[in-house]
Amino acid sequence: MRILLVEDDSALADAVCSYLLAKAFVVDVASSLAEARGALLSVRYAAVLLDLHLGDGDGLSLLPQVRALREPPIVIVLTARDQVTDRIRGLDAGADDYLIKPYDPAELLARLRAVERRRSAGSSPVLHLGTLEIDLAQDRVRKDGNPVVLTQKEWALLRVMATRPERIHTRENLAAALYGFGDEADSNTLEVFISRLRRKLGKSHIQTLRGLGYRLSTSAGDEE
Repeated sequence: MRILLVEDDSALADAVCSYLLAKAFVVDVASSLAEARGALLSVRYAAVLLDLHLGDGDGLSLLPQVRALREPPIVIVLTARDQVTDRIRGLDAGADDYLIKPYDPAELLARLRAVERRRSAGSSPVLHLGTLEIDLAQDRVRKDGNPVVLTQKEWALLRVMATRPERIHTRENLAAALYGFGDEADSNTLEVFISRLRRKLGKSHIQTLRGLGYRLSTSAGDEE
């Protein structure tokens, strides 16, 4: 999952980035509304973590642009404004959730997962596919009850597909979950990670739809 963190406090941005990177997220940081608007024009993000008190304006002014996107990302407002009227204003403006500073990054991640589940109409963070169990809350995969060891990149890729199983994910969407600005990747890197996931999870779980992308099948058999 690729996330845009809009935050002008560099120390806080570094702390949140470090936490999310350790959880296999890709994070781009924008320190101003202008940078955020530019990033949203060039990248499809799964989530935007939005500070409100920015040097060049109110973060809420970014929400119309976010909501106008073809597939609007999740938006969680992160702010020191703690009045009820502020929260109402933020939610009415289109934010999916609202978190008051200071906050624990673990709570931020839990709220992100909760919004993801609401959007995908899922009630549980645990997905069962035959003998495969994918726990999105614990960042854990089991096959036949045994842990499957994934690298951070492999988990990042699987998480995108598991959040919305049966949906077709384009190469561009999946690649965005692996690399941020400034990262360099070989054009065949995605296929390499897909191949490794199939080897670890079972070939039939990840389907290739030629010319369209990939999807995680909930009806696939355990092995081919």
